[in-house]
Order: sequence, then C-alpha cells, then structure tokens
Amino acid sequence: MSVRYKLYQNTREGSEQYGLWYARAAADQVVDIKQISKEIEEKCTLTESDVRGVIIELLKQMKKHLCNGHRVWLEDFGSFKVGLRTSPAKSAKEFTASTNVKGVRVNFLPATHQGADKKRIINLLEGVKVQEQGTYQVDKSEKPEP
Repeated sequence: MSVRYKLYQNTREGSEQYGLWYARAAADQVVDIKQISKEIEEKCTLTESDVRGVIIELLKQMKKHLCNGHRVWLEDFGSFKVGLRTSPAKSAKEFTASTNVKGVRVNFLPATHQGADKKRIINLLEGVKVQEQGTYQVDKSEKPEP
C-alpha cells in the first residue's frame, strides 16, 4: 500500500522557493461508491445494492445535518462541518450574510490517535508509504529560467 508522488518545480517568479523541487501526491485512479460497495459486499453478508443504499442514505443525512449547521462526527473516520468564505466588514453592525458571505464549503478533520512515539496519526493514513511515480522524466538538477 503506497501513495505515489510526482515531482514539480516551483516556477513562480519572485517566490523565495523559486527553482526548488516539491512532491505532489499523484492519484492514478478514481474509486466510486459502486466499486466500494462491491468491495464491501465481498467482506460481509450485505449485497452491493444494500451497501450502496446505506452509503447514499448516509450522504443524504450528512447533508441534512450540515445544512442545519451541525457538525457530523463519524467515529474512527473524522468530522465534517460547514466553513464560510467571507469578506470583511468595517464593523459587526455592517456585516450582513448577503453582502459578506461569499461562499460555503465542507471542512473535513480526519480522526486521529496518538502513536507510541506520542505523535498524532491520522486513522485513514496509518501505515501509508510513499514512493515516486516512475512514469515520467525530471532533471532534478536544472533550475527554471527566470
């Protein structure tokens, strides 16, 4: 089990990190509810359609609760809550939702636990390994031209 990464070079002119190399996780496939449902079906007595129905209903219930301003906590998975993108107002009295709230998003905070070394471990990523995706060529010694 490993996450593959691709290297990229910072080419933003004027950046303090200009020319430096970084890694980005490279997802090489997308897994959907149908595939996950089939995989769960193989591990239990529920049918694929039963599993899919439960997942779809979970999403509907999460949406209902998020739209009502609730935080949704799925044990050992994490919590979801609504976040806002706003513009500032000169005073609290001048702040209005119609003018200052520019957008909404879902914030996800994965569940964690403490490892033996006292470091926080994200449950969903426990045991993950990383390796470079070897399907591309990069000359790591070259700097981009200004």
